[in-house]
Amino acid sequence: MNLYKIMLVDDEEEARKSIVSKIDWEKAGYDFVGDAENGQDAMEKIEALEPNVIITDIHMPYMSGLELAKWVQQKYPSIKVIILSGYSQFEYAQEAMRYGVKEYILKPIDVEALNDVLTRVRDSLNEEIEARKNIAMLMENYNASLPTLREQFLNKLIRNSNHYHLDREEIETKIKRFELDLLGARKWTCAVVDIEIDKIDVLGEFTGDRELIPISVRKLLEEKITVYCRNAIFSSALDSRIVIIFAIDETNTQTGLMDVLRDVCRESLRTLGVPITMGFGDSKTDILNIEESYNAAVDAIGYKRVIGIGGVIYIQDVEPVNVGILKFDEKEENDIISVIKFGPEERIKEVVENIYQKMTSTRVHVRQSKAYMFSIVACVVNLMQQYEINTDAMSDYSYIISRLNNVKDFKEWLIEICKDLNSRIQLKRETTTKQIIKEAKEYINHNYQNPALSVEIICKHLHMSPAYFSTLFKKEMSQTYVAYLTDLRLNKAVELLNTTDYKTYVIAEMVGYQEQNYFSYVFKKKFGIPPTKYRVATFKQVHPRKI
Repeated sequence: MNLYKIMLVDDEEEARKSIVSKIDWEKAGYDFVGDAENGQDAMEKIEALEPNVIITDIHMPYMSGLELAKWVQQKYPSIKVIILSGYSQFEYAQEAMRYGVKEYILKPIDVEALNDVLTRVRDSLNEEIEARKNIAMLMENYNASLPTLREQFLNKLIRNSNHYHLDREEIETKIKRFELDLLGARKWTCAVVDIEIDKIDVLGEFTGDRELIPISVRKLLEEKITVYCRNAIFSSALDSRIVIIFAIDETNTQTGLMDVLRDVCRESLRTLGVPITMGFGDSKTDILNIEESYNAAVDAIGYKRVIGIGGVIYIQDVEPVNVGILKFDEKEENDIISVIKFGPEERIKEVVENIYQKMTSTRVHVRQSKAYMFSIVACVVNLMQQYEINTDAMSDYSYIISRLNNVKDFKEWLIEICKDLNSRIQLKRETTTKQIIKEAKEYINHNYQNPALSVEIICKHLHMSPAYFSTLFKKEMSQTYVAYLTDLRLNKAVELLNTTDYKTYVIAEMVGYQEQNYFSYVFKKKFGIPPTKYRVATFKQVHPRKI
């Protein structure tokens, strides 16, 4: 156990000997290091002995205990002072408290009372040491986490208005706390950096170690940009992009800064072999509005598919821009559905290639491009649900979303998913052709009363070509669609003739014939007699005695 050093100050030698002899100092947690006969004597010994605790009489020649306590408080504020006095007046205690004295004991000394005081002082010292350890640990942890805390704050700053609502005082306080050189600028602006890793053909020194690329790019940015103007560089918490906040002073210009950034893009490609693209937002005269510049920078980089990669895209150069409209139309939807269902592979590639050419030739922001791709994905997913098909390629939505960042990747993914679904549907079709015909028959049975019911209408419902459907139907049913529909209508007519008293023209309309004469013609062609005579003949067969 570590012992606290303690010394005694009293002008009465017998009093000092009595106190020293009565206390088990080690048991109390102390190492008695010496005594002094007055305040002046104590001052010299305190410097030499470095005690943690001093017990001093209040009345002594040359320097009183209160004067000693005052001196100790000024020079050694960590030393604890215990006052001894033969006087019980409260004013002494009050004055002693002003000088940091925590304990006050009356003479003659009660050993038990002194031991209690020593215990409290020892516990107080223990608590202080533990507190200092905790504070030291906290400071160590704080310093270790300072880069993380700094980046967290900067991420809050660029998403402030809609998410965090930091006020000016808090922003300025944290900028100072994190030692960010951003205050007092003429204006502020923001840039975001995309590292085009997928465009790196030969990684060189980064081969097999791609995680080093962002570090190297960031280092290059710090070296080049800091020479021109004050800045803060950090990683976006949302998309891992590098974000830069610029503090532009009187000696800097936005044009000059953009020249520096373009040079950084060239240098990254030349020295690192890594192409980078920067989106550059518009400037703000108040750092509280830096979020607007950040959002503009993000929007700017969204035009890189239109402008090209490997340079700086300034938001005011591209918005508003003469863009087209990219919309997933009905024809494209039908084409996708058709090739997934029926192929062949060459037709799949042709349809997807047409979609790819449309995307690459239309000048649109990445948001519209992604919306277009999402529409295609939704169409594919909907078809999968119809056929109750599950694939690994569609279960990982994070992977799907990653494909949307690159048009070429999306094209390749779409071809593969269409081919996969086509083979699965073809496999199902071998055993489910009857189901297709069943679906067609069900649709016909529910809609035969429609005079306009045609093979085209049915095929639109089934997402099938009329030619293919007609061939499939005849093969499965051993009759054409028209013959099946005619038989169905006439059989329904016979049922109505046998069970109702409806006029024949009413029955004709009920089974899908607008003209009674044509209905009679078709009926006679099938049954050999017109419907009126069929009803009479049937009645005679059922009720011969009533004739």
